[in-house]
Amino acid sequence: MFLAPSGANYQRAAFTLLELLAVVALLALLSGLLLGAARRIGEVGRIARAKAELAVLAAALENYQRLYGDYPQTDDPAQLLQSLLGRLGPRNNVSSTRSWLTLARYRTALSRDPLVDSSATLIDPWDQPYRYIYKVPAASWGNVSYVLYSLGPDGQDIRALLAGGFADSKLPENLDNLYANRP
Repeated sequence: MFLAPSGANYQRAAFTLLELLAVVALLALLSGLLLGAARRIGEVGRIARAKAELAVLAAALENYQRLYGDYPQTDDPAQLLQSLLGRLGPRNNVSSTRSWLTLARYRTALSRDPLVDSSATLIDPWDQPYRYIYKVPAASWGNVSYVLYSLGPDGQDIRALLAGGFADSKLPENLDNLYANRP
């Protein structure tokens, strides 16, 4: 048996409950900051992806217009995709030309294959279909003959277009919309 020398004062080496709570609170705070930063980085990545996809879609529409002399005359996202795949002409008549899109770079709603299912639509990083509005012939737009955009992170917009052919970007629902052909 071990006997302590007389007068020796041994204290037990351990953490107090208060110290443990402080460490747990600090770890929770740091992990919360890290998760918040990761979410913001993820959102910035989704915005960048949507902008890049919109740019490629706008380029495909321009190539389509060079061949046919007009843009696809539809507001239906599925018909737009079929047009850009070379299966529909400007007035939604059956056509068979080359595709202006590389499908591997895009996601479709419910992972539908647009080469098999003509109701497939391209979706943005927030799982909403890209919006496309063809110019009404009588309208006097200041932009090209279409509006192509993503609803953005909040998934909301007010589709009413201004006289120039663009959505009102001052409305709260449209603040985060991403446009392919906005000046």
